[in-house]
Amino acid sequence: MMVGDIVGECGCKFIKKILANFKSENKIDVVVANGENSAPTNGITPFIAEYLLNTGVDVITTGNHVFKKKIEISDYLNKSSRVLRPANYPENFTPGKGFSKFMFGNTKFCLINILGVVGLEPLRCPFEVIDEILKETQDCIVKLIDFHAEMTSEKRAFGFYVSGKVTAVVGTHTHVQTSDEEILQGGTAYITDVGMTGVSDSVLGVKKELSIKRMREKIPLRFEHANKGACKMECVIIESEDTSGKAVSIERLRIV
Repeated sequence: MMVGDIVGECGCKFIKKILANFKSENKIDVVVANGENSAPTNGITPFIAEYLLNTGVDVITTGNHVFKKKIEISDYLNKSSRVLRPANYPENFTPGKGFSKFMFGNTKFCLINILGVVGLEPLRCPFEVIDEILKETQDCIVKLIDFHAEMTSEKRAFGFYVSGKVTAVVGTHTHVQTSDEEILQGGTAYITDVGMTGVSDSVLGVKKELSIKRMREKIPLRFEHANKGACKMECVIIESEDTSGKAVSIERLRIV
């Protein structure tokens, strides 16, 4: 199960409220969630990471906001294999890891976190980076990628590029769930964006009045996460073959 960007305190509390029972009832082996917007005004802290991991999330991915709380999170990223930062940040200068390997039962599993570069940070080419990572993860049966990117075209192109090489590519970052989930040729599950987890009555998790004010008046202001109203968790559930790691199904969900 891969969960869309968890936004703010409300998103974190909603995950805590529903995830454990949902995971058990649906017999989900692994839960991956993007947590780069989980802290106030974006980013993630060690406290919030541990909070999410204690709710039933197995591995946390991030994106371009991962270092918004750089002082708090850097040492934690170096020590933890369960919280990732995008793999295409410079290895020699950037805290943390871009992918991790795990054993779940008898299956060796790899989670990979990559940032798109169109309209975002000018990092290493994601296509070159994934080629290198796939060479290092040949021992893993199941490979999941959180491709955190702005442009739908970049996400689609990347999905086709790794088709048949990984179990799934799930897009994050735009916080709007797309309806294009499919199994690509070669047995790779794909969706352009899995969506978000947080307050529904918001603009991508931000207080709607602040977003309107910024767009209407054109004056910079500090966004705040929405903290009132009903929440949703948007996600996909992927089933794969035990021996080949190929995806056999992908189901898109919005849980309120």
